[in-house]
Amino acid sequence: MRTSTRCGRSGRRGKLRPVTPEELLGRGLSGAERGYAPRELYVEGALKIPLGGPRVAVVGTRRPSPAGLGAARLIAGRLAERGAIIVSGLARGGRTIAVLGTPLDRFYPPENRELQLKIMRKHLAVSQFPPGHATRPRDFLARDRTIALIADAVVTVEAGPAGGTAFMGWAALRLGRPLWIWRGAFDDPALTWPREMERYGARRLDEGSVDSIIEIK
Repeated sequence: MRTSTRCGRSGRRGKLRPVTPEELLGRGLSGAERGYAPRELYVEGALKIPLGGPRVAVVGTRRPSPAGLGAARLIAGRLAERGAIIVSGLARGGRTIAVLGTPLDRFYPPENRELQLKIMRKHLAVSQFPPGHATRPRDFLARDRTIALIADAVVTVEAGPAGGTAFMGWAALRLGRPLWIWRGAFDDPALTWPREMERYGARRLDEGSVDSIIEIK
């Protein structure tokens, strides 16, 4: 795992505070959601709690191809234009909720320091891990479940045969979240999970259907 750096107060105007998942979402949890929800979340930023919506998670590999990066920008940009809040691990653009696999007092990776500080000031950063927590690899899978919990819908853009993106797709389906899979994933013969998820209700997404994501009931 790459090194993280501890976060001082410099440049931060928000106040880190603990909330329950119910307080964050402004409602009670279903049985499936209770099985996925952490007991407590730590938040810092400018977005009001309980959260507004619609909230759409846009997720993909940490090493996207140029085509995957372009698709992610197209999707996030169109959703932001329609008023959606983008939920992600740590990404730019529009109103953003960044759900981290590390405590909010750390920057991971270190080069994301300024982006994380900006989100803490102007948007919202969320972590289920208390300040000082020693990060473990499995924490990022727990973070992926929490992204699916917070989101009203999930979009997967590009991913490998296994990993956090596919894991989050299954989590979304188990939680009853609408799941869209970018069309390029179906063209990759190495990937079996897109068609498997499609059998369980996932939908294919292309340039012409992005606006349908916002029609979340």
